[in-house]
Amino acid sequence: MSDPTARMLRLLSLLQTHRYWPGGELAERLEVSARTLRRDVDRLRDLGYPVDASRGVAGGYQLRAGGQLPPLLLTDDEAVAIAAGLHSAAASSVEGLHDTSLAALTKVVSLMPPRLRRRIEALGSQTQPAPAYGPRVDAESLITLAQGCRDSETVRFDYTARGGEATRRHVEPLRLVSHGQRWYLVAYCRDRHDWRSFRVDRTAAPELTGVRFRPRELPAADALAFVREGMREIPRRHDVRVRLDADVEAVRAAVGRWGEVSEVDGAVLLSMATDDLSWPLMVLGELDCDFTVLSPPELTEAVARVARRFAASAG
Repeated sequence: MSDPTARMLRLLSLLQTHRYWPGGELAERLEVSARTLRRDVDRLRDLGYPVDASRGVAGGYQLRAGGQLPPLLLTDDEAVAIAAGLHSAAASSVEGLHDTSLAALTKVVSLMPPRLRRRIEALGSQTQPAPAYGPRVDAESLITLAQGCRDSETVRFDYTARGGEATRRHVEPLRLVSHGQRWYLVAYCRDRHDWRSFRVDRTAAPELTGVRFRPRELPAADALAFVREGMREIPRRHDVRVRLDADVEAVRAAVGRWGEVSEVDGAVLLSMATDDLSWPLMVLGELDCDFTVLSPPELTEAVARVARRFAASAG
């Protein structure tokens, strides 16, 4: 890790777990030499962070428990960014985050000078975030999984699969992904010996095991790409195929990532796997073009039903 500022923040993040870190393991995490690690620890001490060190073959570092940490210094833009984030978090899909976000926001505001406090209070009093409609997840569960990802520590949890099967999983967590109003954990499952994405709202009783692991290479560009690919492989109720007389780029812009758009014999073909026909109906209504439904018959019936309703309203 070549960026000194990013490296210092990463070092502080690791030490604030208050676990004992062997020097070799800490240096490996930060991708630096033992000498660079010692210099970075000295810089943290200069800033007021009480870091204890032990020498020898098993030497290492630990942030002193109960030590008085220096205050957090923020620029005006950073403080407003934190306030905006906490305000939005109050409407998130994480269970119990509303009260804790408001409490944290109150503490942050109380430490700010009057000039800056007025800006933050204006943000809170003149905005109203929309409520989240995704399934609720437990904040403590999310934190436990995030700690496993950060510290490369295996996690065990109960999991209910899409079909209702209940299992106990032991995984190597890599990253948490928020996608489509849901939270997903991307992890290597030691029970299935393969990569999996788990819906966090279907997990229960997650616990850190204390077992460290070396992160494996994910078979995807990143965690978000892995989650999206997995969602495309889930069997859906309807296989939607529509031929459109429209510009291919306009159709792609309307469909986004939720369908595939291609050109076949001079026509634009829309393919989409879905459990709910309301989404393809909305896309077809938005596009100002002629189209022919190829499948399924249920979509043809839905289009006719909506057409009759609209015609009656217009008449």
